[in-house]
Amino acid sequence: MSREFTYAEAGVDRELRAKSKAALTALKQTYRFSRYGKVIKLPYGNIFPVGNRYFDFVIEGIGTKVLLAQLANKYDTIGIDGVAMAVNDVIRSGARPIAVVDNIHAQMSDPHLVSEWMKGIVKGATGAECFVPSGEIGDVAEIIRGTVEGKGFDMIFACIGELFKEDTVFGNNIEPGDVVIGLRSSGIHSNGISLARKVLFKQWDGKYELHDVPDGFERELIYEVLKPTRIYVKPVLNIAKNHEVKGLVHITGDAYLKFDRLMKFSKGIGFEFNNFKPQPLFQLIQETALEMGGVIRDEEMLKTFNMGWGFAVIADRADGDDLIDNFEKNAVETEQIGRVTDSRKIVALYKEKKIEL
Repeated sequence: MSREFTYAEAGVDRELRAKSKAALTALKQTYRFSRYGKVIKLPYGNIFPVGNRYFDFVIEGIGTKVLLAQLANKYDTIGIDGVAMAVNDVIRSGARPIAVVDNIHAQMSDPHLVSEWMKGIVKGATGAECFVPSGEIGDVAEIIRGTVEGKGFDMIFACIGELFKEDTVFGNNIEPGDVVIGLRSSGIHSNGISLARKVLFKQWDGKYELHDVPDGFERELIYEVLKPTRIYVKPVLNIAKNHEVKGLVHITGDAYLKFDRLMKFSKGIGFEFNNFKPQPLFQLIQETALEMGGVIRDEEMLKTFNMGWGFAVIADRADGDDLIDNFEKNAVETEQIGRVTDSRKIVALYKEKKIEL
Protein backbone atom coordinates (compact mmCIF):
# COMPACT_ATOMS: atom_id res chain seq x y z
CA MET A 1 0.00 0.00 0.00
CA SER A 2 1.32 3.48 -0.91
CA ARG A 3 2.26 5.82 1.86
CA GLU A 4 -0.25 8.65 2.08
CA PHE A 5 1.29 12.06 2.63
CA THR A 6 -1.03 14.31 4.62
CA TYR A 7 -0.85 17.66 6.36
CA ALA A 8 -1.50 15.92 9.68
CA GLU A 9 1.41 13.53 9.12
CA ALA A 10 3.58 16.57 8.34
CA GLY A 11 2.73 17.99 11.76
CA VAL A 12 -0.43 20.05 11.20
CA ASP A 13 -3.49 18.12 12.36
CA ARG A 14 -6.43 20.27 11.25
CA GLU A 15 -8.99 18.15 13.13
CA LEU A 16 -7.09 18.43 16.41
CA ARG A 17 -6.62 22.15 15.81
CA ALA A 18 -10.35 22.61 15.23
CA LYS A 19 -11.13 20.87 18.53
CA SER A 20 -8.57 22.99 20.34
CA LYS A 21 -10.13 26.18 19.05
CA ALA A 22 -13.27 25.37 21.04
CA ALA A 23 -11.33 26.55 24.09
CA LEU A 24 -11.22 30.05 22.61
CA THR A 25 -14.84 30.59 23.64
CA ALA A 26 -13.45 31.33 27.11
CA LEU A 27 -12.25 34.67 25.75
CA LYS A 28 -15.85 35.89 25.54
CA GLN A 29 -15.60 36.48 29.28
CA THR A 30 -13.36 39.45 28.46
CA TYR A 31 -15.73 41.10 25.99
CA ARG A 32 -17.38 43.04 28.80
CA PHE A 33 -14.26 45.20 28.93
CA SER A 34 -14.92 46.55 25.43
CA ARG A 35 -15.37 50.11 26.65
CA TYR A 36 -17.14 51.67 23.69
CA GLY A 37 -19.72 49.08 22.76
CA LYS A 38 -20.46 45.53 21.72
CA VAL A 39 -17.91 43.25 20.08
CA ILE A 40 -19.28 42.09 16.72
CA LYS A 41 -18.52 38.53 15.65
CA LEU A 42 -17.71 38.01 11.97
CA PRO A 43 -16.91 34.83 10.01
CA TYR A 44 -13.15 35.30 10.38
CA GLY A 45 -12.78 37.20 13.62
CA ASN A 46 -14.30 40.03 15.58
CA ILE A 47 -14.41 43.79 15.31
CA PHE A 48 -14.83 46.19 18.20
CA PRO A 49 -15.92 49.84 18.44
CA VAL A 50 -13.72 52.78 19.37
CA GLY A 51 -15.41 56.14 19.04
CA ASN A 52 -17.36 56.37 15.78
CA ARG A 53 -15.55 53.54 14.02
CA TYR A 54 -14.60 49.90 14.42
CA PHE A 55 -11.26 48.17 14.57
CA ASP A 56 -10.23 44.75 13.31
CA PHE A 57 -7.16 43.38 15.08
CA VAL A 58 -5.42 40.18 13.94
CA ILE A 59 -2.19 38.35 14.61
CA GLU A 60 -0.51 35.95 12.20
CA GLY A 61 2.71 34.04 11.66
CA ILE A 62 4.79 32.79 8.75
CA GLY A 63 5.12 29.21 9.97
CA THR A 64 7.80 26.84 8.76
CA LYS A 65 8.61 28.90 5.67
CA VAL A 66 11.27 30.52 7.89
CA LEU A 67 13.17 27.20 7.81
CA LEU A 68 13.51 27.49 4.04
CA ALA A 69 14.75 31.06 4.31
CA GLN A 70 17.46 29.82 6.67
CA LEU A 71 18.55 27.02 4.35
CA ALA A 72 18.64 29.37 1.36
CA ASN A 73 20.43 32.07 3.36
CA LYS A 74 17.89 34.50 1.92
CA TYR A 75 16.10 36.73 4.39
CA ASP A 76 15.08 39.83 2.46
CA THR A 77 11.60 38.64 1.41
CA ILE A 78 10.35 36.59 4.36
CA GLY A 79 9.05 39.76 6.04
CA ILE A 80 6.72 40.30 3.07
CA ASP A 81 5.06 37.00 3.92
CA GLY A 82 4.53 38.06 7.52
CA VAL A 83 2.96 41.37 6.60
CA ALA A 84 0.86 39.75 3.88
CA MET A 85 -0.57 37.09 6.16
CA ALA A 86 -1.74 39.75 8.63
CA VAL A 87 -3.01 42.48 6.28
CA ASN A 88 -4.80 40.01 4.01
CA ASP A 89 -6.65 38.75 7.07
CA VAL A 90 -7.66 42.23 8.21
CA ILE A 91 -9.32 43.16 4.92
CA ARG A 92 -11.77 40.23 5.17
CA SER A 93 -14.02 42.44 7.31
CA GLY A 94 -13.71 45.37 4.93
CA ALA A 95 -11.20 47.09 7.22
CA ARG A 96 -8.28 49.10 5.89
CA PRO A 97 -4.97 48.15 7.53
CA ILE A 98 -3.46 51.15 9.29
CA ALA A 99 -0.55 49.66 11.25
CA VAL A 100 1.50 46.48 11.58
CA VAL A 101 3.83 45.46 14.39
CA ASP A 102 6.20 42.51 14.48
CA ASN A 103 7.51 40.21 17.17
CA ILE A 104 10.60 38.29 16.07
CA HIS A 105 12.05 35.56 18.28
CA ALA A 106 15.62 34.96 17.24
CA GLN A 107 18.41 32.63 18.14
CA MET A 108 20.73 35.60 17.79
CA SER A 109 20.16 39.26 16.86
CA ASP A 110 22.72 39.32 14.08
CA PRO A 111 22.81 42.90 12.64
CA HIS A 112 22.98 41.73 9.02
CA LEU A 113 20.11 39.30 9.56
CA VAL A 114 17.94 41.97 11.18
CA SER A 115 18.68 44.36 8.32
CA GLU A 116 17.57 41.75 5.77
CA TRP A 117 14.37 41.04 7.72
CA MET A 118 13.55 44.74 7.73
CA LYS A 119 13.81 44.95 3.93
CA GLY A 120 10.91 42.53 3.52
CA ILE A 121 8.85 44.11 6.29
CA VAL A 122 9.21 47.57 4.75
CA LYS A 123 8.36 46.28 1.28
CA GLY A 124 5.29 44.43 2.57
CA ALA A 125 4.03 47.39 4.60
CA THR A 126 4.56 49.67 1.61
CA GLY A 127 2.50 47.34 -0.57
CA ALA A 128 -0.28 47.40 2.02
CA GLU A 129 0.04 51.17 2.51
CA CYS A 130 0.29 50.90 6.29
CA PHE A 131 3.03 51.82 8.73
CA VAL A 132 5.07 49.90 11.28
CA PRO A 133 5.17 51.96 14.48
CA SER A 134 7.13 49.45 16.53
CA GLY A 135 8.23 45.88 16.98
CA GLU A 136 10.24 43.55 19.14
CA ILE A 137 13.19 41.25 18.65
CA GLY A 138 13.93 38.84 21.48
CA ASP A 139 17.03 36.64 21.73
CA VAL A 140 15.70 33.29 22.93
CA ALA A 141 18.25 30.79 21.71
CA GLU A 142 17.05 27.98 23.97
CA ILE A 143 13.54 28.24 22.52
CA ILE A 144 14.34 28.93 18.88
CA ARG A 145 16.47 26.41 17.01
CA GLY A 146 16.41 26.50 13.26
CA THR A 147 18.04 24.65 10.40
CA VAL A 148 21.21 26.78 10.43
CA GLU A 149 23.15 27.41 13.65
CA GLY A 150 22.81 31.00 14.83
CA LYS A 151 20.11 31.81 12.26
CA GLY A 152 17.01 30.38 13.92
CA PHE A 153 14.02 32.73 14.13
CA ASP A 154 10.25 32.97 14.03
CA MET A 155 8.16 35.94 12.95
CA ILE A 156 4.75 36.98 14.26
CA PHE A 157 2.86 39.99 12.91
CA ALA A 158 -0.13 41.84 14.32
CA CYS A 159 -2.18 44.23 12.22
CA ILE A 160 -4.94 46.63 13.13
CA GLY A 161 -7.42 47.93 10.58
CA GLU A 162 -10.20 50.49 10.79
CA LEU A 163 -13.66 50.61 9.25
CA PHE A 164 -17.10 52.10 9.73
CA LYS A 165 -19.99 49.80 10.54
CA GLU A 166 -21.70 50.52 7.21
CA ASP A 167 -18.61 49.26 5.38
CA THR A 168 -18.43 45.96 7.25
CA VAL A 169 -18.56 42.73 5.27
CA PHE A 170 -20.74 40.64 7.59
CA GLY A 171 -20.95 37.50 5.43
CA ASN A 172 -24.59 36.96 6.42
CA ASN A 173 -26.45 37.74 3.19
CA ILE A 174 -24.84 35.26 0.80
CA GLU A 175 -27.39 33.41 -1.35
CA PRO A 176 -27.43 30.49 -3.78
CA GLY A 177 -26.51 31.78 -7.22
CA ASP A 178 -23.91 34.26 -5.97
CA VAL A 179 -20.50 34.00 -7.61
CA VAL A 180 -17.08 33.32 -6.11
CA ILE A 181 -14.34 35.34 -7.78
CA GLY A 182 -10.73 34.26 -7.27
CA LEU A 183 -7.66 36.50 -7.18
CA ARG A 184 -4.51 34.84 -8.47
CA SER A 185 -1.93 33.74 -5.92
CA SER A 186 1.80 34.17 -6.44
CA GLY A 187 2.34 30.49 -5.67
CA ILE A 188 2.34 28.49 -2.47
CA HIS A 189 2.27 31.64 -0.29
CA SER A 190 2.93 30.73 3.37
CA ASN A 191 0.59 27.78 3.82
CA GLY A 192 1.06 24.05 3.48
CA ILE A 193 4.81 24.50 3.74
CA SER A 194 5.16 21.70 6.29
CA LEU A 195 3.76 19.20 3.80
CA ALA A 196 5.51 20.66 0.75
CA ARG A 197 9.03 20.71 2.21
CA LYS A 198 8.79 17.12 3.50
CA VAL A 199 7.99 15.93 -0.01
CA LEU A 200 10.27 18.25 -1.97
CA PHE A 201 13.51 18.72 -0.04
CA LYS A 202 16.13 16.18 0.99
CA GLN A 203 16.61 17.96 4.33
CA TRP A 204 13.27 16.43 5.31
CA ASP A 205 13.68 13.14 3.37
CA GLY A 206 12.19 14.59 0.19
CA LYS A 207 13.54 14.31 -3.35
CA TYR A 208 15.36 17.51 -4.28
CA GLU A 209 18.39 19.45 -3.23
CA LEU A 210 17.64 23.09 -2.45
CA HIS A 211 19.14 24.43 -5.66
CA ASP A 212 17.86 21.79 -8.06
CA VAL A 213 15.87 23.10 -11.02
CA PRO A 214 13.12 20.55 -11.76
CA ASP A 215 12.03 19.92 -15.35
CA GLY A 216 9.74 22.68 -16.54
CA PHE A 217 11.00 25.23 -14.01
CA GLU A 218 13.16 28.23 -14.81
CA ARG A 219 14.76 28.74 -11.42
CA GLU A 220 15.99 26.84 -8.40
CA LEU A 221 13.28 25.11 -6.41
CA ILE A 222 14.06 26.80 -3.10
CA TYR A 223 13.39 30.22 -4.64
CA GLU A 224 10.16 29.01 -6.18
CA VAL A 225 8.88 28.00 -2.74
CA LEU A 226 10.18 31.20 -1.13
CA LYS A 227 8.29 33.47 -3.55
CA PRO A 228 6.53 35.99 -1.27
CA THR A 229 2.82 35.92 -0.48
CA ARG A 230 0.79 38.33 -2.60
CA ILE A 231 -0.77 41.32 -0.82
CA TYR A 232 -4.40 41.98 -1.82
CA VAL A 233 -5.13 45.10 0.22
CA LYS A 234 -5.40 47.79 -2.46
CA PRO A 235 -7.37 45.89 -5.14
CA VAL A 236 -9.83 44.34 -2.68
CA LEU A 237 -10.57 47.55 -0.79
CA ASN A 238 -10.95 49.50 -4.02
CA ILE A 239 -13.55 47.00 -5.17
CA ALA A 240 -15.34 46.93 -1.80
CA LYS A 241 -15.58 50.73 -1.86
CA ASN A 242 -17.49 50.80 -5.14
CA HIS A 243 -19.40 47.51 -5.22
CA GLU A 244 -21.51 45.40 -2.90
CA VAL A 245 -19.33 42.60 -1.58
CA LYS A 246 -21.01 39.78 0.34
CA GLY A 247 -17.98 37.85 1.55
CA LEU A 248 -14.18 37.99 1.53
CA VAL A 249 -11.97 34.95 2.07
CA HIS A 250 -8.19 34.75 2.46
CA ILE A 251 -7.41 31.26 1.12
CA THR A 252 -4.70 30.18 3.55
CA GLY A 253 -4.47 27.27 5.99
CA ASP A 254 -7.24 24.72 5.36
CA ALA A 255 -7.57 26.21 1.85
CA TYR A 256 -11.11 25.68 0.49
CA LEU A 257 -12.37 24.46 3.84
CA LYS A 258 -12.13 28.14 4.82
CA PHE A 259 -15.48 28.76 3.18
CA ASP A 260 -17.32 26.71 5.80
CA ARG A 261 -17.27 29.67 8.17
CA LEU A 262 -19.45 31.63 5.78
CA MET A 263 -21.92 28.75 5.80
CA LYS A 264 -22.45 29.40 9.52
CA PHE A 265 -23.36 33.04 8.91
CA SER A 266 -25.48 32.65 5.78
CA LYS A 267 -27.66 29.66 6.52
CA GLY A 268 -28.65 27.11 3.92
CA ILE A 269 -25.80 27.69 1.51
CA GLY A 270 -22.91 25.66 0.13
CA PHE A 271 -20.08 26.22 -2.32
CA GLU A 272 -19.07 24.58 -5.57
CA PHE A 273 -15.63 25.28 -7.04
CA ASN A 274 -14.95 24.39 -10.65
CA ASN A 275 -11.98 26.50 -11.74
CA PHE A 276 -8.53 25.67 -10.39
CA LYS A 277 -5.32 26.88 -12.00
CA PRO A 278 -2.56 25.52 -9.79
CA GLN A 279 0.93 26.75 -10.56
CA PRO A 280 3.45 24.07 -11.62
CA LEU A 281 4.76 23.87 -8.04
CA PHE A 282 1.55 22.24 -6.84
CA GLN A 283 1.71 19.61 -9.55
CA LEU A 284 5.36 18.98 -8.66
CA ILE A 285 4.45 18.38 -5.02
CA GLN A 286 1.87 15.75 -5.97
CA GLU A 287 4.02 14.08 -8.64
CA THR A 288 7.04 13.93 -6.34
CA ALA A 289 5.00 12.15 -3.69
CA LEU A 290 4.20 9.47 -6.28
CA GLU A 291 7.87 9.14 -7.26
CA MET A 292 8.68 8.54 -3.61
CA GLY A 293 6.22 5.67 -3.43
CA GLY A 294 3.47 7.67 -1.77
CA VAL A 295 0.44 9.72 -2.65
CA ILE A 296 -1.12 13.08 -1.84
CA ARG A 297 -4.78 12.76 -2.69
CA ASP A 298 -6.52 15.51 -4.63
CA GLU A 299 -8.79 16.08 -1.65
CA GLU A 300 -5.75 16.70 0.57
CA MET A 301 -4.34 19.18 -1.96
CA LEU A 302 -7.59 21.16 -1.94
CA LYS A 303 -7.69 21.17 1.86
CA THR A 304 -4.08 22.31 2.20
CA PHE A 305 -3.01 24.57 -0.70
CA ASN A 306 -4.51 27.61 -2.43
CA MET A 307 -4.21 25.83 -5.82
CA GLY A 308 -3.71 29.08 -7.70
CA TRP A 309 -6.16 31.43 -5.98
CA GLY A 310 -5.03 33.31 -2.88
CA PHE A 311 -8.11 35.39 -2.12
CA ALA A 312 -11.81 35.23 -2.97
CA VAL A 313 -14.64 37.74 -3.31
CA ILE A 314 -18.26 36.64 -3.11
CA ALA A 315 -20.82 38.83 -4.85
CA ASP A 316 -24.18 38.82 -6.57
CA ARG A 317 -24.12 37.02 -9.91
CA ALA A 318 -25.22 40.20 -11.72
CA ASP A 319 -22.08 41.98 -10.49
CA GLY A 320 -19.61 39.23 -11.33
CA ASP A 321 -18.43 40.36 -14.76
CA ASP A 322 -18.14 43.98 -13.65
CA LEU A 323 -16.02 42.99 -10.64
CA ILE A 324 -13.71 40.89 -12.80
CA ASP A 325 -13.33 43.74 -15.30
CA ASN A 326 -12.44 46.17 -12.53
CA PHE A 327 -9.85 43.83 -11.05
CA GLU A 328 -8.33 43.27 -14.47
CA LYS A 329 -8.11 47.04 -15.06
CA ASN A 330 -5.95 47.17 -11.93
CA ALA A 331 -3.70 44.39 -13.27
CA VAL A 332 -5.05 41.73 -10.92
CA GLU A 333 -5.58 38.36 -12.59
CA THR A 334 -9.10 37.39 -11.63
CA GLU A 335 -11.65 34.77 -12.69
CA GLN A 336 -14.84 33.24 -11.44
CA ILE A 337 -13.77 30.10 -9.59
CA GLY A 338 -17.09 28.88 -8.26
CA ARG A 339 -20.60 29.63 -7.15
CA VAL A 340 -22.82 29.53 -4.10
CA THR A 341 -25.26 26.61 -3.96
CA ASP A 342 -27.98 25.41 -1.60
CA SER A 343 -26.19 22.10 -0.93
CA ARG A 344 -24.84 23.01 2.53
CA LYS A 345 -21.62 21.34 1.39
CA ILE A 346 -18.28 22.40 -0.05
CA VAL A 347 -17.74 20.61 -3.34
CA ALA A 348 -14.86 20.79 -5.80
CA LEU A 349 -15.09 19.73 -9.43
CA TYR A 350 -11.45 18.87 -10.01
CA LYS A 351 -9.78 16.66 -12.61
CA GLU A 352 -13.21 15.53 -13.82
CA LYS A 353 -14.09 14.35 -10.32
CA LYS A 354 -16.58 15.63 -7.79
CA ILE A 355 -14.85 15.90 -4.42
CA GLU A 356 -16.70 16.78 -1.24
CA LEU A 357 -14.43 18.58 1.17
